[in-house]
Amino acid sequence: MTIWMAGLMTLILMVMVAIMFAGTVRVARHRAMSAADLSALAAARLAFADPGRGCSLAASLAEDNGTRLTRCSINDHGIADVQVTVRFHLPALGPQTVTAAARAGPVQLTVPGGPEGEADEAVRGPPPRGSSP
Repeated sequence: MTIWMAGLMTLILMVMVAIMFAGTVRVARHRAMSAADLSALAAARLAFADPGRGCSLAASLAEDNGTRLTRCSINDHGIADVQVTVRFHLPALGPQTVTAAARAGPVQLTVPGGPEGEADEAVRGPPPRGSSP
């Protein structure tokens, strides 16, 4: 009976370790995704005013979130494309890296089949009564 108990305890321990590893990787992945999203938004905010400063702000924000910015680019349309990495350690497996990417930029809304002026009205609604257009 003791061999069966030892085998059962080993199986339970292995399942617990697997759950711990999966949880650690999942937390690192979420941290990387959040930092990538925030960094992309920070870079996109300054995309037209100062693109170089946008990427340096994104790098600073990524570092503050425990990640490292590995790629940052802002195209002519003001869209920021960033990539961050998170390093973490798993017992018996050593250091690991998780990478996440995000894009952010200005919103451009168009109404299908209508002139572009309708898009503004669709977002803001019609002008108040009594006001001139």
